[in-house]
Amino acid sequence: MEKQIILKELRYAFARSAGSGGQHVNKVETKVQLSFDVHASLGLSAKEKAMIMDRLQNRITSKGVLNVASSRSRSQMKNKKKATNRFFDIIVDALIPEKTRKKSKPTASMIDKRLKSKKQLSEKKNQRKKVELPKQFDLFSFKCVSFV
Repeated sequence: MEKQIILKELRYAFARSAGSGGQHVNKVETKVQLSFDVHASLGLSAKEKAMIMDRLQNRITSKGVLNVASSRSRSQMKNKKKATNRFFDIIVDALIPEKTRKKSKPTASMIDKRLKSKKQLSEKKNQRKKVELPKQFDLFSFKCVSFV
């Protein structure tokens, strides 16, 4: 990323800002709208452009333009600096490569704990089943029939 080249490619537009300032707000254009054409940039490599387009797809227009606005301050110059700094923060964050996930094995104690909980649940469910009485048991006389 060539910061000096990118600074030359930034386009600024100014508008009247809402908020505090009284009559001053109604006559001075302090809101700054920064726009940057990602596709036409000479300060970014093809790989960097692809990363930015992928990661910032919600912020980039269909024409490939990234827009950033700032209107907090009453000063146009302060808003311009804030918008530029925010733009570079967004770009730098988009260019940080994602960490790859390292697969890990479960520990022996975790495996034992999982198996014990499965066994407990199985036993609990087995206790809920209906008890089958032996065929030799006579329900009407409440006596056990002897084996002959």
